[in-house]
Parts: sequence; structure tokens; C-alpha cells
Amino acid sequence: MRIVFLSLVLFSFAFRVQEEKVVLFLGDSLSAGFGLDVAQAFPSLIQEKIKQEKLPFRVVNAGLSGETTAGGLRRIDWLLKQQVDVLVIELGGNDGLRGIAPSETERNLQGIIDKMREKNPDASIILSGMQAPPNMGKDYTEKFRAIFPTIAKRNKIELIPFLLEGVAGNPRLNLPDGIHPTAEGHRIVAETVWQTLKPVLSRTIQAQVK
Repeated sequence: MRIVFLSLVLFSFAFRVQEEKVVLFLGDSLSAGFGLDVAQAFPSLIQEKIKQEKLPFRVVNAGLSGETTAGGLRRIDWLLKQQVDVLVIELGGNDGLRGIAPSETERNLQGIIDKMREKNPDASIILSGMQAPPNMGKDYTEKFRAIFPTIAKRNKIELIPFLLEGVAGNPRLNLPDGIHPTAEGHRIVAETVWQTLKPVLSRTIQAQVK
């Protein structure tokens, strides 16, 4: 009887450890896979990597074309009605394209982080860095680029230095608009994200075991 009870306890514990957790991508047209099938977008490719690694996580892609940091801040409360264990913030690109004041972008991103921590203090947060186009001028582009490492350091969260590293500016890896990645470009973006995300997922599992 004692052995049976112990087996049930171990089974219950193992089930809790393997219980599926949610990785939420809060993003814009890059996450949404603009111009492509959503299965080709980098969040879907991340889900494939998770399956290959047999990790108990499910990706929720909340990418919305045209989204700004202000829009993300308005949406986050609704998105957090579900349990979110890892939040990847992929916003800011449209702010840069529209010339929105860096201080406003920073304030919106901080608001998203604050709401996530209020809802689930134990959740992990990853911020993906973006850059403004050079035609916005040196002063603006430098201030804009500095937003992301500043917020990451202040909040002690993980930072992907530049989401489009190795993709931006390469005609072969972008659609004719020169902004959105091709399917091949998304594969490179997925690798960039995975380098930061994979260790976070591992730590999330370890924390649950403890």
C-alpha cells in the first residue's frame, strides 16, 4: 500500500513538472509573419524547436501587423487573462518607423513589463531590441537603440540585442518592401531568438522542480 501511495505521489509530481507552460510573443508584423504563412513566422519555428527538445511549452503568437508599443500596452491586460510563463516582447519597430518619441516607447514598454510582473511575478520576460531606420537621423536612431538595453538592465530581464541581426538590410532575406523577412530570414530570426529563449525555458523548468 505504501509503495502504491509513493508511486501516485511521484506520478503527480512528474505530471506537474511536465505540465504545459505558455510562451507569449507580444509583437507586430514581424511576429505575425507579414507576407508569409504564419507557419513560416519565427514564433512558429520556435514552437518546432520546443517540440524537438521535448520541452513542456506552448507558443502563443500575439503578433499583430502595424502594432506599436502603445497598442501592445493596451492589449496586454486581455492577453494576460491566460497564464503566461514567459513573455517575449517584440515591439518598437513601428514606433521607430513612425518617429515616435523614444521616451514614449520606453514608457510603453515599461508599462507592459509592469503589468506582466503584477499578474505573474515569477514569469520570465525577454525584450527584443529594435533599431530605427537611418533616415530618422543619427540623434533619433541612437536614442531609439538605447531604449532596449536600458529597459533590460533596469528590470533585470533578458535582452535580444537586435532581433533582425544578420537579416536587416539584406535584400535576399527580406521581402520587396525591404522591411519584412522572407521565410529564410525568419529562420535566421528564430535562431537569434532561440539563443536567448532556450536557457530561459530551461531555468523555468528547473525552478518548477525546486
